[in-house]
Amino acid sequence: MSRSLSSGLRSLQPAAFGADPSGERLARIRRSPHFKDGVFQNPGGTARVRPGSMLDFGKAFFDKEQRPRRAPQGTVPVHATTLADLAKPPVTGLRLTWMGHSSVLAEIDGQRVLFDPVWGERCSPLPFVGPKRLHPVPLPLAALGPVDVVVISHDHYDHLDFPTIKALAGTDTLFAVPLGVGSHLEHWGVSADRVRELDWHEATRVGSLTLTATPARHFCGRGLRNTQHTLWASWSVAGPEHRIYHSGDTGYFEGFKDIGAAHGPFDATMIQIGAYSDFWPDIHMTPEEGMRAHLDLQGGQPHGVMLPIHWGTFNLATHAWSDPGEGTVAAAQATGSRIALPRPGEPFEPTAETVPSAPWWRTVAQPPKGGWPTTEALTAATIKVEADTAKAAAHGTSEGTGEPETVPAG
Repeated sequence: MSRSLSSGLRSLQPAAFGADPSGERLARIRRSPHFKDGVFQNPGGTARVRPGSMLDFGKAFFDKEQRPRRAPQGTVPVHATTLADLAKPPVTGLRLTWMGHSSVLAEIDGQRVLFDPVWGERCSPLPFVGPKRLHPVPLPLAALGPVDVVVISHDHYDHLDFPTIKALAGTDTLFAVPLGVGSHLEHWGVSADRVRELDWHEATRVGSLTLTATPARHFCGRGLRNTQHTLWASWSVAGPEHRIYHSGDTGYFEGFKDIGAAHGPFDATMIQIGAYSDFWPDIHMTPEEGMRAHLDLQGGQPHGVMLPIHWGTFNLATHAWSDPGEGTVAAAQATGSRIALPRPGEPFEPTAETVPSAPWWRTVAQPPKGGWPTTEALTAATIKVEADTAKAAAHGTSEGTGEPETVPAG
């Protein structure tokens, strides 16, 4: 009777839940050096949320005074990219098109890589509840044209989107995914021979590109039971002429330096800088931490372009909608780093002489008290950071250096 009831309950689960790993895939997971005590382990120990109840988060998230700040006040200026635009090869051999959130089309050395494609209206297992898009997708999925490989960072709904994967299952694209995520894809109709499933530090070749799954500090899960049996990853993609990096979702950790030493420096990094919170300091980076990660990946030098991702499309945290963009601008100014600020759907070439740099979100965001920071204010902040850093170095302490707060591992 219980077996029959269990089968019945499974049949009622949304298809978007996917499927748990089993068989040889599960055996491979259990052999992974990163799998211990029945779960995948984060670098540096288990990532925790800060002590506090969901009630505390709910009060902050639904606060009537703060809620308007967490969404655009007007229509987001999405760039009208067309198939004809993307059909022209990039002049420099490298072009990125941010589609919103963490979805990026990378055209690199003659091949096309699509990171974390989310074309669905909500990041949710159900079509009528859950965070809804704050702007439309820049162009239909079919208008992208052929894609050589789809890269997935982890199995959360805002990165592994059921309707998008179902649409891509009907193409001949390959999928590069972290260990265990292939179970979801095969459940949704992707043939096993099109799935390249990697543990951290493993690599696969797609044409002239080498794709390497690199560590990240996050977690997984999308069903009623979060079994922690699918891995999360960041990704390095190296071609004959260019190198790029996609962070997926991650908290800051020292391993960025190792990734940069092994696979960098990168012509462009795509770094998560949104949906951060004091409620989960270990699993998402602030803009300041994101810039620190970018510099770590580049060997400490302001090399290449940083593209901020994981913001602007879904309302997933309590910070203002514009804060990730503003924080990235300030962090770039403070460190002398080069950033790209394209509107969703706006292609740009990271190694070109110029990249999009206007804070486009200010036209539709609620201004902060006192108005938007001026160039003079950002310069003053830069001078203060440099002075604090010099003072701390002179006293042999990290006070005032912008170092993120240390949170003990669970």
